[in-house]
Amino acid sequence: MALFSRKRSSATPLDGVDTVLADLDGVVYAGPGALPFAVASLNQAGESARLGYITNNASRTDASVAEHLSGLGLSVAPADVVTSPQAAMRLLAGIVPAPATILVVGGDGLVDELQKAGYTVTRSAEDSPSAVVQGFAPEVAWTDLAEAAFALKLPEDEGGIPWIATNTDWTIPRERGVAPGNGTLVSAVHTAIGRLATVAGKPEAPIFEVALARFDAHKALFIGDRLDTDIMGASRVGIDSALVLTGIDRPKHVLAAPEGSRPTYILADLRDLHRPYPEITEKDGVFSVNGAAVRVTGADVEIVSESGEQIDLLRAGAAAIWASGTPVFVLRVPERLYDDPFHRP
Repeated sequence: MALFSRKRSSATPLDGVDTVLADLDGVVYAGPGALPFAVASLNQAGESARLGYITNNASRTDASVAEHLSGLGLSVAPADVVTSPQAAMRLLAGIVPAPATILVVGGDGLVDELQKAGYTVTRSAEDSPSAVVQGFAPEVAWTDLAEAAFALKLPEDEGGIPWIATNTDWTIPRERGVAPGNGTLVSAVHTAIGRLATVAGKPEAPIFEVALARFDAHKALFIGDRLDTDIMGASRVGIDSALVLTGIDRPKHVLAAPEGSRPTYILADLRDLHRPYPEITEKDGVFSVNGAAVRVTGADVEIVSESGEQIDLLRAGAAAIWASGTPVFVLRVPERLYDDPFHRP
């Protein structure tokens, strides 16, 4: 659903939703601590919808994630958590059946899912593994990446073994800032061997398919902080999405979002889930949201009027730029549209 579609001004993003699926890093927490307003807002959403949590982070088990979330004040069981290692098992089972030996690059979350699925786990290419599965863990070292490279030295079409990556997020939010994610580690192996991994997590479909089936979702809303994984993935499986500006992507990324990575809703924080989402109207090329109005004329993005809320100006600017069909890098964008008063780690 395009952001600038007409919406009833009294409707919230949760109206009619039976399942809320939320990313974790940058949405619920950054590092060990909860983000402002996240817990209370999600608990309120859980009064009318099923809550599920989807994470590309492969370093922890679903049980440890559930324990962490419960400690923040959410009511979460392990079955409420869908992880990228679980999606990787969905892919792996269709390629290499258990009890095959699998070389693991990653942490407990990945090892736990492989063992539950009946696979034998190794850390050495000398054990003749049938596949390599790679996921993020803070303790992953050069030696782990080297073992993966040794095991994957032959291309798959020349008899080499499959390679599945839980995800390829370039970055991961932490309480001290933004740190390198699994994508950097996968890229290191790719650079060494010249092969590409099959990806299980966001933005690919398997992780969403696991979640939608598990929660029997009929009308789902996915909440994320990244356009290139969260929002793109939701778009690929045909569900509404909300980008919350408490994590990685900022207003400048929203304005530049390509088709297929544009959220249904833009939220300053998760309190906006429960507020009427403003109608976005268009007249004579001017896109208006609660008194904020923006248009694109030739190569110029013009602020016609402003409201008191920066989030509404961003919504209007995004609608105008997206509707123009012109890539943002060839437009002259007022710096005011890039203002970023929103909370971030």
